[in-house]
Amino acid sequence: MMIFPIAKVNLGLNVVERRPDGYHNLQTVFYPVPIKDALEVFPMAEDFPSVVDCDIKVTNIHVEGDEQRNLVVRAYNLLKHDFPSLPRLHAHLYKGIPTQAGMGGGSSDASAMLLLLNEQFQLGLTPQQLIDYAAQLGADCPIFIMNRPAYAEGIGERLTSIDLDLKGWYMAVVRPDIPVPTKEAFAHITPQMPKKCCKEIVMQPIETWREELVNDFETSVFTAHPELAIIKEQLYQLGATYAAMSGSGSALFGLFREHIDLNEYFPDMFTTCMKL
Repeated sequence: MMIFPIAKVNLGLNVVERRPDGYHNLQTVFYPVPIKDALEVFPMAEDFPSVVDCDIKVTNIHVEGDEQRNLVVRAYNLLKHDFPSLPRLHAHLYKGIPTQAGMGGGSSDASAMLLLLNEQFQLGLTPQQLIDYAAQLGADCPIFIMNRPAYAEGIGERLTSIDLDLKGWYMAVVRPDIPVPTKEAFAHITPQMPKKCCKEIVMQPIETWREELVNDFETSVFTAHPELAIIKEQLYQLGATYAAMSGSGSALFGLFREHIDLNEYFPDMFTTCMKL
């Protein structure tokens, strides 16, 4: 069976306070976007010599680290603990969502694995139960169970659906070869309450977002990687109504009234422009 995990962007991202457990409370609006991975699973042969119950092969975009720490495998292991009858599986993940970009690719893959296993093996889990499992894998994971616009609080796991529709707009995405690990981004953040909540701002005309809708990570990340600030300004120069960094990663996105060809302006970078 195959499933297609999608990406997200953050419309506003405010880090409001540091928690006693070392995490941070956030306010943000998640918006799903149609940049996709492809995840396929199929059973291991009974005589396949494997010391693990689920292995994974990742293609197209290199993903660093031990495969058993991959969120897809961790999602399988999480359900395997409660559903021991799950068969041993091979997983193939074709990466189309850029990594360390603030677009939630790993989180989306994890949630997609939960959804796929629930359907394929008739586990009977409700959407809320799937969200609860997803929250154990990462703060960004639950939004990909919902796969619809949502306002998030807490560490990102407290979600409220919002009636936000960007249909008809074009979203341009630029991701240079500058990985920004989440740990690095949080290390230089100064928590503070925003003057106005992003949930309120995104319900205003998009033309007002440029002056009010803020990603708090831009201050520290742009200082460390000024190239990213230049890309954001280029998107505005090309006609974006709104442009920002997504999440804590290195992807910049812009909302445009018309399609724009980005290859001419951002060679040797991941680029795409899609109609929402």
